[in-house]
Amino acid sequence: MLKLDNQGLVPAIIQDAETNEVLMLGYMNKESLSRTVSSGDVWFFSRSRQELWHKGETSGNFLRLRSICKDCDNDTILVKASPVGPVCHLNTRTCFVTEAGEMRGLDDDDTR
Repeated sequence: MLKLDNQGLVPAIIQDAETNEVLMLGYMNKESLSRTVSSGDVWFFSRSRQELWHKGETSGNFLRLRSICKDCDNDTILVKASPVGPVCHLNTRTCFVTEAGEMRGLDDDDTR
Protein backbone atom coordinates (compact mmCIF):
# COMPACT_ATOMS: atom_id res chain seq x y z
CA MET A 1 0.00 0.00 0.00
CA LEU A 2 1.22 3.49 -0.86
CA LYS A 3 2.55 5.43 2.16
CA LEU A 4 1.36 9.03 2.31
CA ASP A 5 3.04 11.66 4.50
CA ASN A 6 1.32 13.48 7.39
CA GLN A 7 -0.41 15.80 4.91
CA GLY A 8 -1.72 12.89 2.83
CA LEU A 9 0.83 13.47 0.05
CA VAL A 10 3.36 11.39 -1.82
CA PRO A 11 6.27 12.77 -3.91
CA ALA A 12 5.84 12.12 -7.63
CA ILE A 13 8.92 12.13 -9.85
CA ILE A 14 7.92 12.94 -13.42
CA GLN A 15 10.06 11.37 -16.13
CA ASP A 16 9.83 11.74 -19.92
CA ALA A 17 8.49 8.41 -21.20
CA GLU A 18 10.61 8.62 -24.37
CA THR A 19 13.95 10.05 -23.18
CA ASN A 20 13.87 9.05 -19.47
CA GLU A 21 14.86 12.63 -18.60
CA VAL A 22 13.61 13.75 -15.17
CA LEU A 23 11.18 16.60 -15.85
CA MET A 24 9.93 17.70 -12.43
CA LEU A 25 8.91 16.73 -8.93
CA GLY A 26 5.38 17.25 -7.73
CA TYR A 27 3.16 15.96 -4.96
CA MET A 28 0.01 13.90 -5.26
CA ASN A 29 -2.76 13.01 -2.88
CA LYS A 30 -5.26 10.18 -3.38
CA GLU A 31 -7.61 12.35 -5.44
CA SER A 32 -4.94 13.69 -7.81
CA LEU A 33 -3.56 10.18 -8.27
CA SER A 34 -7.06 8.87 -9.00
CA ARG A 35 -7.71 11.68 -11.52
CA THR A 36 -4.35 11.00 -13.18
CA VAL A 37 -5.17 7.33 -13.65
CA SER A 38 -8.76 7.93 -14.80
CA SER A 39 -8.10 10.89 -17.13
CA GLY A 40 -4.72 10.05 -18.64
CA ASP A 41 -3.46 13.56 -17.78
CA VAL A 42 -1.19 14.18 -14.79
CA TRP A 43 -2.72 15.93 -11.78
CA PHE A 44 -0.98 17.15 -8.62
CA PHE A 45 -1.84 18.61 -5.27
CA SER A 46 -0.43 22.13 -4.92
CA ARG A 47 1.06 22.53 -1.45
CA SER A 48 1.23 26.33 -1.78
CA ARG A 49 -2.38 26.76 -2.97
CA GLN A 50 -3.76 23.75 -1.07
CA GLU A 51 -5.76 22.57 -4.07
CA LEU A 52 -5.75 20.09 -6.93
CA TRP A 53 -3.75 21.15 -9.95
CA HIS A 54 -4.29 19.81 -13.48
CA LYS A 55 -0.86 20.21 -15.08
CA GLY A 56 -1.31 22.25 -18.27
CA GLU A 57 -4.78 23.58 -17.48
CA THR A 58 -3.69 27.22 -17.80
CA SER A 59 -0.50 26.88 -19.89
CA GLY A 60 -1.57 24.18 -22.32
CA ASN A 61 1.61 22.29 -21.40
CA PHE A 62 0.01 19.02 -20.33
CA LEU A 63 1.66 15.82 -19.19
CA ARG A 64 0.08 12.75 -20.81
CA LEU A 65 0.30 9.70 -18.58
CA ARG A 66 2.18 6.65 -19.89
CA SER A 67 2.79 4.65 -16.69
CA ILE A 68 3.00 4.87 -12.91
CA CYS A 69 5.00 2.76 -10.47
CA LYS A 70 6.00 3.05 -6.83
CA ASP A 71 9.40 2.61 -5.22
CA CYS A 72 10.52 -0.22 -2.93
CA ASP A 73 9.46 1.68 0.22
CA ASN A 74 6.01 2.58 -1.17
CA ASP A 75 6.64 6.26 -0.38
CA THR A 76 7.49 7.75 -3.79
CA ILE A 77 5.93 7.27 -7.19
CA LEU A 78 7.49 7.50 -10.63
CA VAL A 79 5.24 8.85 -13.36
CA LYS A 80 6.34 8.36 -16.94
CA ALA A 81 4.64 10.91 -19.14
CA SER A 82 4.75 12.51 -22.56
CA PRO A 83 5.06 16.28 -22.17
CA VAL A 84 3.08 18.61 -24.40
CA GLY A 85 5.31 21.68 -24.39
CA PRO A 86 7.72 22.93 -21.73
CA VAL A 87 7.20 21.39 -18.30
CA CYS A 88 8.62 24.15 -16.09
CA HIS A 89 6.69 27.33 -15.26
CA LEU A 90 9.84 29.19 -16.40
CA ASN A 91 9.15 27.81 -19.90
CA THR A 92 12.03 25.30 -19.93
CA ARG A 93 11.73 21.66 -20.93
CA THR A 94 12.41 20.52 -17.35
CA CYS A 95 12.50 22.16 -13.93
CA PHE A 96 16.18 21.27 -13.66
CA VAL A 97 17.61 23.24 -16.59
CA THR A 98 18.08 26.95 -17.18
CA GLU A 99 16.80 28.94 -20.12
CA ALA A 100 20.24 28.33 -21.71
CA GLY A 101 19.74 24.57 -21.37
CA GLU A 102 22.28 24.10 -18.57
CA MET A 103 21.65 22.11 -15.40
CA ARG A 104 20.76 24.28 -12.39
CA GLY A 105 23.73 23.97 -10.02
CA LEU A 106 23.67 24.52 -6.29
CA ASP A 107 24.77 27.89 -4.91
CA ASP A 108 27.08 28.17 -1.91
CA ASP A 109 24.10 29.32 0.16
CA ASP A 110 22.24 26.11 -0.72
CA THR A 111 24.73 23.97 1.18
CA ARG A 112 24.99 26.05 4.39
